Amino acid sequence: MKKGEKKQYWSFKAAAKEGDGELYIYGEITSWQWDDSDTSANSFKRELDALGDISTLHLYINSPGGIVTEGVTIGNMLKRHKARVIVHVDALAASVASVIAMAGDEIHMPRNAMMMIHNPWRVTAGNADDHRKSAEDLDRIGGSMKQTYLDRSGDKLDETKLTELLDAETWLSAQECLDYGLCDVVGDANQAAACVSDELFAKYRNVPKGLTTIQPDEPNASVGTKEREYLQNIAATAKTELQNLNSYLGGILNG
Repeated sequence: MKKGEKKQYWSFKAAAKEGDGELYIYGEITSWQWDDSDTSANSFKRELDALGDISTLHLYINSPGGIVTEGVTIGNMLKRHKARVIVHVDALAASVASVIAMAGDEIHMPRNAMMMIHNPWRVTAGNADDHRKSAEDLDRIGGSMKQTYLDRSGDKLDETKLTELLDAETWLSAQECLDYGLCDVVGDANQAAACVSDELFAKYRNVPKGLTTIQPDEPNASVGTKEREYLQNIAATAKTELQNLNSYLGGILNG
C-alpha cells in the first residue's frame, strides 16, 4: 500500500449471486476517524444502503471490537434489515464485534476462529459525580449486551454462567461458542489471521499468546514504543472521549 493511501478494514461489494450482498468488518469499530483506517456507524450505514435491495447479506468479521455504542448501532441496523443475515467469523469477533455477530440469523465459525466477550469499559475523567454516572452508564450498557447474548443462546447459556464469562474476559473457541449457543455452525479451519495490532490487543487482559506478541500480564513483558504512545493518547484524549461518549449515551439511553 502506498503511503497516504486509505486503508479500510471493512468493505462492501455485491456478491456474485443475484440478491446477495457481502459485507466485511476487518478492523476496529470507532465513533470518529482517528486515522484513515477507522470507520463509524454512519459510514457503515451509507455502505450498507449502497448494497440496495438484497435478500441475503453475508457479514464477514475479523475485528477486535471498539466503541460499544457504535457496535450496538451497527448490530441494530442489521437486525432491522429485511435481508437474511449470515455471519461468518473469519478469525476473531472480540468485544462489541461479538455483539454485532449476534445480529446474524446464522453464525458460522471455522474451528480455529475465536470470540471474546467481556464487560464494557471506558476511560473516564472528572469529579466523583462524573465517575458515578459513568459506572451507571456502563451497568446499563452491560445489561443490554448481556441480554443480547442470552437472547441468542436460548437455553444453552444461563445468566449466572454468562456473568462469569463476562467478568473473566473470556476468549471462546468456535466449539465453545457452539456449545453456548453463540454460533450455529463450526466449519473447517481456515488460514485467516486476526486483523489487529498489538496496541489494540494491549487493551485486553487475557489475550491468547497465539494472537499477539505482547503479553502484558507476564511479569517480564515490556511495553514498546507504539503501545506507550497508544496509552498516552488515551490519557491525553480522555476528557474529549468522555464528552463524546456521554453525548452518544444520552441519545441511546434517553431516546
